[in-house]
Amino acid sequence: MNSFTLTQAEAVQTAVADHTSHDGAAYLGGGTNLIDLMKYNVSRPTHLTSLGHLPLGQIEALPDGGLRLGALATNSATAYDEQVQARYPLLSQTILAGATPQLRNMATDGGNLLQRTRCYYFYDLATPCNKREPGTGCSAINGMNRVCGVLGTSDSCIATHPSDMCVALAALEAVVRVQGPEGERTIKFEDFHRLPGDKPELDNTLNPGELVTAIDLPRRGFEKNFTYLKLRDRASYAFALVSVAVGLEMEGNTIKTARFALGGVAHKPWRDQEAEKMLEGQPASPDLFRQVAAKVFAEAKGYGPNSFKIELGRRAIVRALKQATEMSQELDSTAFLNSNP
Repeated sequence: MNSFTLTQAEAVQTAVADHTSHDGAAYLGGGTNLIDLMKYNVSRPTHLTSLGHLPLGQIEALPDGGLRLGALATNSATAYDEQVQARYPLLSQTILAGATPQLRNMATDGGNLLQRTRCYYFYDLATPCNKREPGTGCSAINGMNRVCGVLGTSDSCIATHPSDMCVALAALEAVVRVQGPEGERTIKFEDFHRLPGDKPELDNTLNPGELVTAIDLPRRGFEKNFTYLKLRDRASYAFALVSVAVGLEMEGNTIKTARFALGGVAHKPWRDQEAEKMLEGQPASPDLFRQVAAKVFAEAKGYGPNSFKIELGRRAIVRALKQATEMSQELDSTAFLNSNP
């Protein structure tokens, strides 16, 4: 780990000013990802702006009926918050499917959005990686890519975003609030994370110096028909090979509104709004779910070892939609696969 200086910020404005006044600075929240990256020398900030004293840990109701998650609210506090559990159980379920209790007690909601890929080559300094060192190449394309993406990939990068929480936030159509040198702004969740394109080193659409201050949830929380299906190699402390977060509004057996997102398959939580529209106004049925799944993966591209994710993803969508329509909550966050599907 390289040496660095540190400032303890006491207000959002001073945090932004401190960050922008230092070259090579990084914001430090819970540190559950950043400190690991620093230990591996993947990230080498020369200055840290600590956010621990900022008043950004509240979870509070919004005038429009939504809910605001402070960026420094911990994952545990969010998952067990009474309002979240009652109105946004999909979000609570996805958070509890990730990491360990110890990590969830430290990890912040804002930091969850900003965690970086778990691609093997990103962490291996001895191998080329365009995300870690632009222009060096992508070792995963022809290498050990079992955990990598099959949707929205590019010749520069096939890494995936590792978050569980973000998959639910995508399905819920959350809004991210940020503050930077130019003031405050909001970013639709679907626009927050980037596909790799030819700049895979950029994970999101934040401008230099911008700090995530809150995540706003809309009024609609899909508290009656929802599910989070996470398929992974073991039942705990493992990242998703494929995950699906589903929120539905039902009228009898008819799907009135549908939102779903996938994790483990792309550089960002993956939504297909055209596929969602295929569900709306239709009676729930396995045939419909299979058509939707086929639409989502119609342009998927496998890279040898990870090609199994395409069929796995199709089946996961069908299963998750069936569970959400029937509300057969079977704690599928514990579902796991053999190591060699």
